[in-house]
Amino acid sequence: MDEEYEVIVLGTGLKECILSGLLSVDGVKVLHMDRNDYYGGESTSLNLNQLWKKFRGEEKAPEHLGASRDYNVDMMPKFMMGNGKLVRTLIHTDVTKYLSFKAVDGSYVFVKGKVQKVPVTPMEALKSPLMGIFEKRRAGKFFSYVQDYDEKDPKTHNGMDLTKVTTKELIAKFGLDDNTIDFIGHAVALHTNDQHLNQPALDTVMRMKLYAESLARFQGTSPYIYPLYGLGELPQAFARLSAVYGGTYMLCKPECKVEFDEEGKVIGVTSEGETAKCKKIVCDPSYLPNKVRKIGTVARAIAIMSHPIPNTNDSHSVQVIIPQKQLGRKSDMYVFCCSYSHNVAPKGKFIAFVSTDAETDNPQTELKAGIDLLGPVDEIFLDMYDRYEPVNEPALDNCFISTSYDATTHFETTVADVLNMYTLITGKQLDLSVDLSAASAAEE
Repeated sequence: MDEEYEVIVLGTGLKECILSGLLSVDGVKVLHMDRNDYYGGESTSLNLNQLWKKFRGEEKAPEHLGASRDYNVDMMPKFMMGNGKLVRTLIHTDVTKYLSFKAVDGSYVFVKGKVQKVPVTPMEALKSPLMGIFEKRRAGKFFSYVQDYDEKDPKTHNGMDLTKVTTKELIAKFGLDDNTIDFIGHAVALHTNDQHLNQPALDTVMRMKLYAESLARFQGTSPYIYPLYGLGELPQAFARLSAVYGGTYMLCKPECKVEFDEEGKVIGVTSEGETAKCKKIVCDPSYLPNKVRKIGTVARAIAIMSHPIPNTNDSHSVQVIIPQKQLGRKSDMYVFCCSYSHNVAPKGKFIAFVSTDAETDNPQTELKAGIDLLGPVDEIFLDMYDRYEPVNEPALDNCFISTSYDATTHFETTVADVLNMYTLITGKQLDLSVDLSAASAAEE
């Protein structure tokens, strides 16, 4: 271990593993360490007995729930946008060869007390029970505008500069009502609160286009995909990528202590009496607790069920977003469900998550609206975890710390953090238009 590395990565959460893989591909000499004996950190995947031990403190789960090994319960379950940045990162690095994906059945939103399918095309808008007949026409026109919008072609802008016009002003031009604005902003553009309404509309329009492109890409009934056997495969796939490009991995390294010089710059990591030198550190908040601050708490419920979520067209995998306004909250609530069709549970079993930013210290009461949508459950586990973000100045100490996972059940915010960290570490943007597998094939 007494070697020198350009970067030492601490923790094998998904963010850390993606960065480790990307840096190794760039030719950076990387050492990747974790205090645990498993991959994934906070975003790990548990079998049934591990789940039982974590939440019930008992070694074995009841037999009637099926074989423990047939469960792969992700602790931070998130669907991937079919044409989103994570999928493009997977293709860019050729990590797709280590994983198998399957489309997610449904994308729903809770509006006016009901679970409804999210419409995204002018045709779907006309059929949707979410809106009355006149609102359908107005929404159809708005969706057509978004569909035709091309940032580089002013003819498609209808005389509006979306870098200056706010989302609220853009939507007002089409006369949409509050419920329509709600599902578009939260279930299509995937904003987590209503701040976007007073911000330039370009971001919302591009998010809506991403949703529609993702839906078209896999020609499914939702824009999302999810790996077979769950997300636990993802950190390991990026770890393999890092190893292929010369990265070194060490699990089970207790008390990884980050060492600094007199100026406060990182110089290495000590574990078990040995020090590995480095120029930069990448880690999750738990490795440098004095350089982060708490930004909130996530409340979540994990349920094992024997049926799909009601009113979702018997979807075996589904996301339901409950916009904040529908519940009189400050933040959205997310319902996630996956099942044996993605090999995360035994045949006939479904795993559901309900999550939100906690606004009280009583998760059961707070999550009730989401839990009520699940129908009868075989087992339910309630949990809260704190979220942290870095407060250090990476230019001064060379420490690059990820932000804790949020309550969302999709990956767009997670990947934005990873790509931002990549730019901070390397000083360059990751060019996702380059297909590395094609480049390596050409070299051969």
